[in-house]
Amino acid sequence: MLVFPNAKINIGLNIVEKRPDGFHNIESCFYPVGWSDALEITLADQFSFHSDGIAIPGNANDNLCAKAYEMLRTDFDLPPVKIHLLKTVPIGAGLGGGSADAAFTIKALNQLFDLGISIEEQEKYARLIGSDCAFFIRNKPVYCFEKGDQFDAIDINISGKWIVLVNPGIHISTVEAYSGVVAKRSTENLRNVLREPITAWKGRVTNDFEATLFNKYPSLEKVKEKLYGLGAEYAAMSGSGSTLFGIFGQEQNVKEHFPDFRLWQGFLK
Repeated sequence: MLVFPNAKINIGLNIVEKRPDGFHNIESCFYPVGWSDALEITLADQFSFHSDGIAIPGNANDNLCAKAYEMLRTDFDLPPVKIHLLKTVPIGAGLGGGSADAAFTIKALNQLFDLGISIEEQEKYARLIGSDCAFFIRNKPVYCFEKGDQFDAIDINISGKWIVLVNPGIHISTVEAYSGVVAKRSTENLRNVLREPITAWKGRVTNDFEATLFNKYPSLEKVKEKLYGLGAEYAAMSGSGSTLFGIFGQEQNVKEHFPDFRLWQGFLK
């Protein structure tokens, strides 16, 4: 079985408070985008995981796809499989690529072996792997809260807009990103602002990670400024960085403006 785990962006990211368990409660809109990996699962004599493309740090057996398989294997009689991942979504980039790979592994195994796991149960499994992993089970725009693993429907209409994703190649870990943030409640109601036209979002739909990370990595802020200079209706950093995105009213080809960075562009669904 071959599937294509896609990335997501955060439209707004408010870090509301630190939780007793050490995590943070957040408010954000998760929105799927088309930048995708390729994940193939086939029957095998023994389990194996390997990847090509962007190098994934760490032991192969610790990969989130392998963890997803082992987690389901504890509850279901799964045969050995070979998992092959072609990694093209940047790592440590605020795009949820690893979480998407794990979620799509759960969905693919469920379909491949007719396990009969409901959407809700798949989300429960995904939450055990990572805070944003459950989003990729339904893979639709949502307002997220608590650890980023609880979802509500959101009234947002940007389908048909052209999005440009720019990754400068800076790996930012979650620990590094949160180390400079002071949790606070936003003065804006994110859900309400996202109902307004996209041209009203600038300066109101914000990412709390930007202040400290832009100071540490000035090149990130320069990318955001360039996206606005090229005519973006809205631009921001996604998640805990380092990917920046710009949303345009019509198709743009901006590759020549970012020759040294990884780039993806396409229409939003």
